[in-house]
Amino acid sequence: MEKLTTVEGRAYPFGMKNVDTDIVIPAHWLKTISRSGLGRGAFEVLRKEPGNVFDDPRYAGSPILIAGDNFGCGSSREHAAWALDDLGIRVVIAPSFSDIFSGNAFKNGILTVVLPQDAVDRLLEVAKTDEIHVDLEAQTVTTQFQDRFSFEIDPFRKHCLLGGLDEIGLTLGDADVIDRYEAVQAQERPWLAPAAVA
Repeated sequence: MEKLTTVEGRAYPFGMKNVDTDIVIPAHWLKTISRSGLGRGAFEVLRKEPGNVFDDPRYAGSPILIAGDNFGCGSSREHAAWALDDLGIRVVIAPSFSDIFSGNAFKNGILTVVLPQDAVDRLLEVAKTDEIHVDLEAQTVTTQFQDRFSFEIDPFRKHCLLGGLDEIGLTLGDADVIDRYEAVQAQERPWLAPAAVA
């Protein structure tokens, strides 16, 4: 997983409330187990509408999405996080998130930032013309207009995102402990060791 420390750039001024995972990535895209290419299907239904924010060249490649309340509700499909990641989104800012979506986003290196509605409204306005800066270490979202919004994050999630640690990375961080344990087990319980292949 790629480390996430700061993210700066344009943001999609989306703002829609109650966006479920079927809107983020429609069900017919779920036939794959590959994460690659899902960005093409992200917000597919909304992208059929002329003038949608996701196909506006001013926001192309934006690493930040500003959404409305209850973002990611609906099913537990991890493909929603995969689609956002493939679209290049590293941070989603909203007044609230579905717990399952927030967990899936975290496990895929996407930071979900919860801010009050008035802060989100302000960022929606700024995003139309200027960049937004998210600093995970300082736990702040700032703009060039001196806006500064602090956010809370679980310390474990912060540690993992800053270090680029997914479950495999966390496990590999304990490789020495695992090796010592296995060496002791091989001495004390040799019958548990896998048989050598001739």
